[in-house]
Amino acid sequence: MYRYDDYDFALVRERATQFRDQVARWQAGELTEDEFRPLRLQNGLYVQRQAPMLRVAVPYGMISSAQLRALAHVARTWDKGYGHFTTRHNLQFNWPRIEDCPDILDYLAQVEMHAIQTSGNCIRNITTDPFAGVAPDEVINPLPLAEILRQWSSFHPEFAFLPRKFKIAISGAREDRVLGWFNDVGLRLSAPENGEPGFTVIIGGGLGRTPVRGQVLREHLPWRHILTYLEAILRVYNLHGRRDNLYKARIKILVQSLGLEHFAQQVEAEWQHLKDGPATLTQAEYDRVSARFGAPAYKTLPDDDADFVLRKAENPAFARWAARCVHPHKQPGYAAVTLSLKAPGQAPGDIRAEQMEAAAALAEQFSFGEARSSQEQNLILADVEQGRLFEFWQIARSAHLATPTVGLLTDVTCCPGGEFCDLANAKSVPVAHAIQARFQDLDYLFDLGDLKLNISGCINACSHHHVGHIGILGVDKNNAEYYQITIGGRVGNRARVGEIIGPSFPAAEVPDVVSEIIGVFVEQRRPDETFLDTVDRIGVAPFKNRVYTQRAHGTAKRPQQESVA
Repeated sequence: MYRYDDYDFALVRERATQFRDQVARWQAGELTEDEFRPLRLQNGLYVQRQAPMLRVAVPYGMISSAQLRALAHVARTWDKGYGHFTTRHNLQFNWPRIEDCPDILDYLAQVEMHAIQTSGNCIRNITTDPFAGVAPDEVINPLPLAEILRQWSSFHPEFAFLPRKFKIAISGAREDRVLGWFNDVGLRLSAPENGEPGFTVIIGGGLGRTPVRGQVLREHLPWRHILTYLEAILRVYNLHGRRDNLYKARIKILVQSLGLEHFAQQVEAEWQHLKDGPATLTQAEYDRVSARFGAPAYKTLPDDDADFVLRKAENPAFARWAARCVHPHKQPGYAAVTLSLKAPGQAPGDIRAEQMEAAAALAEQFSFGEARSSQEQNLILADVEQGRLFEFWQIARSAHLATPTVGLLTDVTCCPGGEFCDLANAKSVPVAHAIQARFQDLDYLFDLGDLKLNISGCINACSHHHVGHIGILGVDKNNAEYYQITIGGRVGNRARVGEIIGPSFPAAEVPDVVSEIIGVFVEQRRPDETFLDTVDRIGVAPFKNRVYTQRAHGTAKRPQQESVA
């Protein structure tokens, strides 16, 4: 992962010192609440329903064992012993005092961490593929370019107060694992056989109140022009984006109102003033940043480790975990491994201090001291030898980090919801727990196969409910918490928004609704079909009819959790 140079260290430390002064001035009454608000937000500090919330940046998801241990110390010292990983790689602390946040940021600066631009109307944390650098389908490793984007966007004076927040995702693999179609800008790296590497630039995607799949703005932008081209996009947005209406301020609304062709023309016109200018990337700059990433000292190993194969044959529990939590690796004899943060009874995405330390120890012992946070709110150790996976699993299981349900129905992606967030209309975590409790049979979950369920407590869609195979959205209905259901959403190259099936349901009915949806799938699926395959073949209508017919007759019931293979 990237290692700070002297400039990076100075920047982060000075930012922490600056924020300490801002907090002191606010406490002394020299800054009003309105004056302090944008200052604290661009340092990742919110005021939430129960307490302040501090969002710590994890740039492009890369996190070291030393940083995990530091986060554990923060959790114990200034919070309630845990943190929460978000769908944009960041980690949130839900209970710090505002006056303690300068001390927290000072402490984190020692391990190359900060909260810069994790909130506010600025360029937010750059996200990328949690399998970057190791995925077999990767064409170009996006990590050096993700770091270049981070450096370029941090404290960019022209883009500190945009009409609204701005999110960028970058991918270098054939399959989109970064939600590229639903970011303000999605960047897809490619390397033509007879040309230089470049970017497909996707513009105007987003979820939230107005879910929109992005559009291709440019097919192949030579890599060295990425910063100047992004500056052109942001200048057009800064000039024409709406500031009079919070709900119409995102760039997706601007692209929709201008039309893609007109928007592209404005970007091209602006780019002519920037192209080949000082921000044009050079090979020397790319090499400088790349050199700050430590290359793993891989061993020469066989493609398939004999002990790994034998252990799976002898131990069904290990085999089950390996089937869902162990992923292919481009380096022979290695695997990427997901540490699940979805243990029963634990809020999805939450991680206790002792689990942070356990993950840090696993990273040090098995994966070159590095981990990654994923959009699915889990942790990934990217470089584990296949021959050591059984030992790894035993340790991870003792730390409750080996729940073997990654990518299955109970691997729920979930925001903190109404228990914490001021914006939320409804609670998310209790609904997630109710669904997880309903579907506890691992054989049944494995037979259902790939099935992603996402829950958001409000229309801001922090948990990406629109693109869950089953999406659940908390809504306010006559001052009561209700939940709207969507079916058929998905990420990847064929990403699309799910379809709302009808009126919302009270919280108590949601597990029954999910059960009925699963029941239709079990009855209708053909051999080897996934949930999405069945939805695409039969449409949403059969699911909708079952749910509302059962509700009307008061006969909703749990499906029998038995094999559907």
